[in-house]
Amino acid sequence: MSRKTIIAGNWKMNKTPKEAEALLGEVLPKAAGAACEVVVCTPYVDLPTACRVAAGSKVKVGAQNVHFEASGAFTGEISTGMLNELGVAYVIIGHSERREYFAETDETVSKKIGAALAAGILPILCVGESLEQREQNVTSEHIRTQIKVALRNVSAADMPKVVIAYEPIWAIGTGKTATSAQAQEVCQMVRETVKECFDAAVADSVSILYGGSMNAKNAAELLAQPDIDGGLIGGASLKAEDFGKIIAAAG
Repeated sequence: MSRKTIIAGNWKMNKTPKEAEALLGEVLPKAAGAACEVVVCTPYVDLPTACRVAAGSKVKVGAQNVHFEASGAFTGEISTGMLNELGVAYVIIGHSERREYFAETDETVSKKIGAALAAGILPILCVGESLEQREQNVTSEHIRTQIKVALRNVSAADMPKVVIAYEPIWAIGTGKTATSAQAQEVCQMVRETVKECFDAAVADSVSILYGGSMNAKNAAELLAQPDIDGGLIGGASLKAEDFGKIIAAAG
């Protein structure tokens, strides 16, 4: 079994280009000796700066969204070709905030994953349940559906390029965090779902990240779980010291 450990920062709608340059200047030394893959997913306007500053370093740059069409009358959207020209390596697809606030659906998520893979950009597919869904005991059914629809047009050969991030929506920005056992249980279910869609070898090749308020204090315990291969980090990725500690915890 060989799969990447990935620590990816999701800056969300934070940092101007000047602020991004300053933050990356602090992050790069902390990532220099990292054994894991380190990614920073910045706002669109920060991508040129991030790609320039991170060039030649251990840090890869990711976008937070992308459109599934190559071009056209889609005001406000960004294409894979635009990201490619900048040197963007990853893209977050289907984040819960995109689904909740901007009408992302499992269908559009599937199309975006296909577009990213076709362009050679590595998609970080986000799946997760709300507090209401968890309390109704439909976490498994909900996430399994998200995965199956998202991956329905992905080939087995392309699956090792797909990263899946489990983000319990109830633990994002709330201060609540799933226990390591809860996180492991769902991440294991995610891997089992990939196995159902493909096979055991493909499932073992996919990096699964935990995206529910991983921080400098709980990172080591979460990363020790057998089916958690890294983290999609929100608030802590905006603090170089904390992000560095999470990178160190990943080995």
